[in-house]
Amino acid sequence: MVTTSAGDLLIARPKRFELPVWAVLLGLLLRWSWRAAWWCLRHPVATGTATLAIWLYVEHGWPGLVVPAVLLSAASAVWRWRHESSWWAWLAGPLLGSFRRVFVYRRVWREAMTLCGLSAKYDHRIVLPELLAVRSDPALDVLTIRMVRGQTPEEFQAVTANLAYAFGRRHARVYSERPDDPPIRTGRAAWLLRAVDRVRFRDRPTIVYLALVRTDALRTVVPPFPVPTMPDFTALNLARREDLRTWSLHLLATHVLVGGATRRGKGSVLWSLVRALGGGVASGLVRLWVIDPKGGMEFAIGRPMFARFACKSFEAMADLLDEAVAVLRERQARLAGVVRVHTPTEADPLVVVVIDEMAALTAYLQDADLRKRIASSLGVLLSQGAGVGVLVVAALQDPRKEVLPFRDLFPTRIALGLTEASQVDMVLGDGARNRGALADQMPRWAKGVGYVILDGTPEPMRVRFSYVTDDDIRAMASQYPAPVDAADILAQVGRETATEPARVPLPRRPSGPLLPESLRNLLDRDNGGERR
Repeated sequence: MVTTSAGDLLIARPKRFELPVWAVLLGLLLRWSWRAAWWCLRHPVATGTATLAIWLYVEHGWPGLVVPAVLLSAASAVWRWRHESSWWAWLAGPLLGSFRRVFVYRRVWREAMTLCGLSAKYDHRIVLPELLAVRSDPALDVLTIRMVRGQTPEEFQAVTANLAYAFGRRHARVYSERPDDPPIRTGRAAWLLRAVDRVRFRDRPTIVYLALVRTDALRTVVPPFPVPTMPDFTALNLARREDLRTWSLHLLATHVLVGGATRRGKGSVLWSLVRALGGGVASGLVRLWVIDPKGGMEFAIGRPMFARFACKSFEAMADLLDEAVAVLRERQARLAGVVRVHTPTEADPLVVVVIDEMAALTAYLQDADLRKRIASSLGVLLSQGAGVGVLVVAALQDPRKEVLPFRDLFPTRIALGLTEASQVDMVLGDGARNRGALADQMPRWAKGVGYVILDGTPEPMRVRFSYVTDDDIRAMASQYPAPVDAADILAQVGRETATEPARVPLPRRPSGPLLPESLRNLLDRDNGGERR
């Protein structure tokens, strides 16, 4: 430091060092060389491709670049024709993601993060979340983002809509974990691929994933899925996802709630489920007990598939639910101490109680006694039926608490188009709308489009359920009718169950008086000396 004085003013300034020009140029050259080497190490594919292209041009001129490009394009076209999913996963997706990362997202990254309120200030400088990678598929761009230290995924979920419009999209979702599940590996190299998957799908608390819908793949109507001969209750194909993959419902040991306004496609959800269970219905592995309070306008067309059907008398609907509770009680007594989760068999089938417009039973029914009876049976089924194979699939328009007081007992929830923003959280749970489930902003064409919430996964997923026409239902009902004795499942209740073993009562020691002797004498004196 150099200190000078000017009167009473003391000035301190750093001493200046003057470097020669060659030293400055050498320092800049070393700095740029280090940055270039580090970039090459971080991008080995781009570096190798550029090196190979330069070598081919030097050795063979322009034909050395054109001929390999033509051959690679032809091989890529054949690959896409034969197996488009792997072509997207290993070639087109990474290339498109790298291109969009540089020319689309990096270009507006600082502006978007700052205006969406995701930047932070530390040590007098602005700190931004880091964009690590972009993975593209035919419909989505999935951005892998490293959060600023101290941030949480909830901060990104709160501005999901802002992020979507900041990057020029209408739909976006934020995931705290990878939005796709690890694939099932088989074959000779499965051990190596599983080891790679353990690294790819490892838990990374500092990472958040932003999925932006580039092309809305849900605009087209989804045709009905093929009916499996033996349904897999852990993966029933019902809908198409935004990334063009199939969404499957895990029905075993769960209950399903479907919420949506009128003419929003609740029938698509219910009939897609019935169709996926068709093979089990015909073989006797599944029993469908259907309640249609609308007089059969929705489900009467598929009556041959149903073991039990109630559509006109509310008394009959209450009886059906009471009988379901009776089956539940019988199975509890028979399976207690044997298994914890019921496994469906033809002798002991899965009972699925399907209820269309549940509010007609729980809120709009004028008979108070009958309404209480139905609510009592539904409470027992929802709280105890999943483990013994008596499941409830219910649809309703009004998800308010006074209409459906036990909606929290549904682990699996589906929200179609709704009329109010508050109804989204009523159906899917608190905070679902902030996480991207904009069911109240569903366009008119989006019938059968909804958001699904699974037990244990708080992030919503946008899907479109298959559309099953009346002709498809008639053909399905004639091809997969329920067995003749399907309604006789109540005979199970008459089977003998294990009785409680006789237990020898333990001897009970005599107990003394509860009051002390002095207090007892005082009470006796007040009562004229009479003992009670």
